[in-house]
Amino acid sequence: MSTTPLDILAIAAHRDDVEQTCGGTLLKMAQRGQRTGILDLTQGEMGTRGTAEDRAREATDAARILGVGWRRALDIPDGRVENTWENRLKVASMIRETRPRVVILPYWKGRHPDHYTASVLGYEACFLAGLAKIALSSQPSALSQNNSDADKRESLAPHRPFKIIYATLYYDVRPTFVVDISGQFEQKFASILAYKSQFSDQEAGKDLFPAHAEIRARVDAMARYYGMLGGVTYAEPFLQKEVGLVEDLLAIPVKSI
Repeated sequence: MSTTPLDILAIAAHRDDVEQTCGGTLLKMAQRGQRTGILDLTQGEMGTRGTAEDRAREATDAARILGVGWRRALDIPDGRVENTWENRLKVASMIRETRPRVVILPYWKGRHPDHYTASVLGYEACFLAGLAKIALSSQPSALSQNNSDADKRESLAPHRPFKIIYATLYYDVRPTFVVDISGQFEQKFASILAYKSQFSDQEAGKDLFPAHAEIRARVDAMARYYGMLGGVTYAEPFLQKEVGLVEDLLAIPVKSI
């Protein structure tokens, strides 16, 4: 793996979560020359449709469509994402390895327990990754003091991202800001459809998943709604906990009236 640090790392519970919530933003940043990555916490083995192997292939295809330069899936059990010390260390080692300036996490509320747990887990892992006295190797969750082969692996220097933002598409909350993805919408949608095991018409899960013919309308409607809030055609919503800083009142975008 390349040791070049990432500019942006999106962390989510399942393969296809990032594509749906912030895929257009990752593509836009990649088109601007920024190095982007995706960390999926699970393999997707508990999904109603498809297998972990299916979703691994589809995730590779989707990453290629979005111009993502780095992607990895951890071995946290699908359907049982828990905010444990072991899991925090697994994610913290990935933070140190990729050294992102910005981390995108899921919003901390939602229907799926894996999603909101991934949010808190990701935040706490970002904090732990900056603690110099926690020794982590280049392999996920490998602590030097607990592994006799640790001296053969590269020790990872502490790192903490400068900015953490939250992708809010899965939850009805007013975003802090939206990213214009009008020029990236078609490729975002193509990255979602790369998951053929999830978004094709089939008997399994037909009461849970939208029919293939309806997917475009749903994705389009959500992106148009958030685009309307920002005065553009399509957008993705995000939230930040910090107060925004403005230096030029004349440069603030989005009309008030």
